[in-house]
Amino acid sequence: MQTLVHLSDLHFGTTDTRIVDAIGAEVRACKPDLVVISGDLTQRARRAEFCQAREFLDALPTPQIVVPGNHDVPLFNIFARTLTPLARYKHFIQADTDPFYANDELAVVGINTARSFTIKDGRINAGQLAAMTARFAGLADETTKIVVTHHPFEGRTFGHATGVVGRAKMAMEAFSQSRVDIILSGHHHLQQANLSTVRYAKARYAALLIQAGTAVSTRRRDAANSFNIIRVERPRIRLECRAWQPQARQFSTSAKYSFGLGPDGWVLDEA
Repeated sequence: MQTLVHLSDLHFGTTDTRIVDAIGAEVRACKPDLVVISGDLTQRARRAEFCQAREFLDALPTPQIVVPGNHDVPLFNIFARTLTPLARYKHFIQADTDPFYANDELAVVGINTARSFTIKDGRINAGQLAAMTARFAGLADETTKIVVTHHPFEGRTFGHATGVVGRAKMAMEAFSQSRVDIILSGHHHLQQANLSTVRYAKARYAALLIQAGTAVSTRRRDAANSFNIIRVERPRIRLECRAWQPQARQFSTSAKYSFGLGPDGWVLDEA
C-alpha cells in the first residue's frame, strides 16, 4: 500500500500559523510515501513568501512532488511576469516545474498549468502531454499512474466550466491513452472527488478527479482548511479528507471515499 498526502493552495503570505503548525504535525504523523503539493505556494510570488513556503516544505516528509500555481507567478511586476514568470519558484522551490516520481507501485507526473498571461486561469499544452505519455510508457499494468496539476479538470461544482484548465478535453484524451488513474489538483479551495465520466464521456475509461481545499491559507472561500490522504492498494483507492475544526483547533475527518477498479476504469464503491 502507498500513502499519499495531497496539499494545495498554501498561499504563504495569507496563512494561519496555528494551522501551519497543526497540518505539519498531521502530515508527519501519516508517514506518507509521497507528499503532493498542487500549486499556489505563495499569495503574490514575493521572496519572503517563497522563503516561508520553502521552510514549510523542508519540515514535511520526502519525497515530494510540487507544481506551481497561478499565484506563484508575479502579478504586478509586468517585467518579471513576462520574461521570468517562475524564476523565484525555481530558485526557492525547485527548478523542474514538471516533475516526475516513481517507485514499484506508482508513477506521478507533475504538469505546470500556470501561464504568464492568463492571470488566474491555466492551460496545458501538447508538449507537456507528450512528455507525460513518454514517462508513463512501458510501465507495468499494475502501476498506479497519477497526474498533478494546479488547475483542475472539474469546476467549482460538478459540470460547471469556471476554472477548468484550458485544453482539458485534449488532456483527457491523452490521459485515457496512458490509462492515468488519478488527477490531483487544487485552485478552487474546495475538496472534491468524482469520476472523470461526469464531465468527460470517454468509452471504457474512468479516472478519479480529486481536488484539495486550501491547506493553510485564510483565503478559504467559505470552506474549511483541508487536505487529502490517499491510500492506494490496487485495485482499491481510499480517500480521506481532513478538515480544520476552529473550535477544537485540530483536524478531523470530514469525508471518506472508496473506489474500486473495474474493467472500464474506476468506480465509486456502493458501501
